[in-house]
Amino acid sequence: MTVDGPWRRAAAGAGLVDGAGEIRPTIFTEMSALATRTGAINLGQGFPDEDGPAEVLAEAVAAIRRGVNQYPPGLGFPDLRLAISEHQNRFYGLTPDPDREVLVTAGATEALAATLLALVSPGDEILTFEPFYDAYGGLIGLAGGEHRTVKLRAPAFQPDHDELRAAVSDRTRVILVNNPHNPTGAVFDLATLELIVDLATKHNAIIVTDEVYEHLTFGVRHIPIATLPGAAERTVTISSGGKTFNTTGWKIGWLTARPDLVSAITTVKQFLTYVNGAPFQPATAVGLRLPDSYFSGIAAGLEAKRDILRTGLDAAGFRTSTPDGTYFIVADAAALGATDSADFCRRLPELAGVVAVPLTAFCSDPKDPEYASLVRFAFCKRDEVLHEAAARLSAITPIS
Repeated sequence: MTVDGPWRRAAAGAGLVDGAGEIRPTIFTEMSALATRTGAINLGQGFPDEDGPAEVLAEAVAAIRRGVNQYPPGLGFPDLRLAISEHQNRFYGLTPDPDREVLVTAGATEALAATLLALVSPGDEILTFEPFYDAYGGLIGLAGGEHRTVKLRAPAFQPDHDELRAAVSDRTRVILVNNPHNPTGAVFDLATLELIVDLATKHNAIIVTDEVYEHLTFGVRHIPIATLPGAAERTVTISSGGKTFNTTGWKIGWLTARPDLVSAITTVKQFLTYVNGAPFQPATAVGLRLPDSYFSGIAAGLEAKRDILRTGLDAAGFRTSTPDGTYFIVADAAALGATDSADFCRRLPELAGVVAVPLTAFCSDPKDPEYASLVRFAFCKRDEVLHEAAARLSAITPIS
């Protein structure tokens, strides 16, 4: 008996169906297994190797010990929702109602899933920027939407405004904006954000923003789209604590939006996880209330890590971009003989003892020639790990 269903649409949307119609594993699964098998330094997957702030971790332990181990309320604990609202006001001047306009989710990915499943009908168009975080394609497929993209081209990875205008129409239901952007590290400029709002208003589209790297920017200011004139009423803003507090395994995310949108998304969310992470919710509230020095400090520390890795990549002959945010750097391996970034990444452990992922893993066409020699490295690792990776990379021998 052949098993089929929406999961196959999701796999196809994520680019996991081969020419024979078979499901294949993600490149991240493949590369992480390669790192384990070869002992290479894994700079492919984007997770930190250092714990977050001690007071945040301590609150999680304390919450467990005082019995915060059962189902939290469906919207999330009131104090975390209040902390999220306070955070939005403190950093951006936004004032979401913690009781009607804030929803706690199982990470940003569940927030995205619940939002798309709630708002998208089969045949609706969803616009993303390409390369795109791989979950987007799968979730759009699961919702039955039609995925449209606007390319971000090296080295700046900013969208062409004429191409963006041409991509949005009255069929566009959602414009999905990942800013700061994974995998490129780009931070979109104000003119681009204003154009997105103008197009969404003109075509009556919903803007969904993935802002999980909001505090990880380097010398540029993160501007939430919801702060722009006319945007708040049509924007679902999504973020999480995983990247900000080095707690990616806790899966505490959230979204803010107008009440009717939150209600619709909550209806779907209750049939996904229902609730999650009871003891981690008060801990995340503690994190959101840390002093400003913490938030500026994590960005400065990460910028220094970026520069350690970039030095090694430049010495190796890569042509590197300069990411303004996230913890990823894109490097062009063309000068090293790379013509197929996936093949190059499979050989990189042998060449340098380091694992990365091809940028084509984030593209609708895994053979897209525009990205054929581009590779993504993660620099959210301990300094000593990055120094060792930089030393290994600087000694790389070009492919003959």
